[in-house]
Amino acid sequence: MVTSAAAVRRRGFTLVEALTAITVCTLAGAAVVLALNSAYRSNESMIQWLQAQGLAEQLADEIAGKRYHAVGADPEQWPLGPGGHEGPSRSQYDDIDDFAQYSAGPPVDSWDIAVGQGDGQGGWRHPALRLDSQMFQSWQQQVRVYYVDPNDWSQELPPGQTSRVRALEVRIRLVEPDGTVRTLAEVRRVFAYVPPP
Repeated sequence: MVTSAAAVRRRGFTLVEALTAITVCTLAGAAVVLALNSAYRSNESMIQWLQAQGLAEQLADEIAGKRYHAVGADPEQWPLGPGGHEGPSRSQYDDIDDFAQYSAGPPVDSWDIAVGQGDGQGGWRHPALRLDSQMFQSWQQQVRVYYVDPNDWSQELPPGQTSRVRALEVRIRLVEPDGTVRTLAEVRRVFAYVPPP
């Protein structure tokens, strides 16, 4: 059987066609990898936000469960903060103002045990049930308690000026490797003092 030179040339791919196919496949593969990487980072950010929001809500709930002010103290006391008998652990804080400048990094529970390590009762979890101790290592908890204008709860009063309305802000922050600090979650609640009947 005799074949022509043109038929012999068309039996395979030319070098240009092969290089073009490889280039197209490489670009398509790169697009898929970039899309997967973006989805992974987005998912990772969402998980981080959910964890931070949960930590902020949990701390805000803990504080909200305390008295407005210490027994026998003025509801408009100044300055805000723990008394000499309160602390060093926040498990000994008994009223909202004790948390005025509270800060912990990495986040801890009320017994000063790293989040994910304690059993919720001042002890340690079984080692098999503890979170990796490095998981929240670069995270911080910060709390502010301050007086607000009783007619406009969005307005913070200047230091030393009091009212019967206080705001509570809980922030969970992340310290990046380069030293920059990013707020992951923030919760704000307002409490008003209502005198007993």
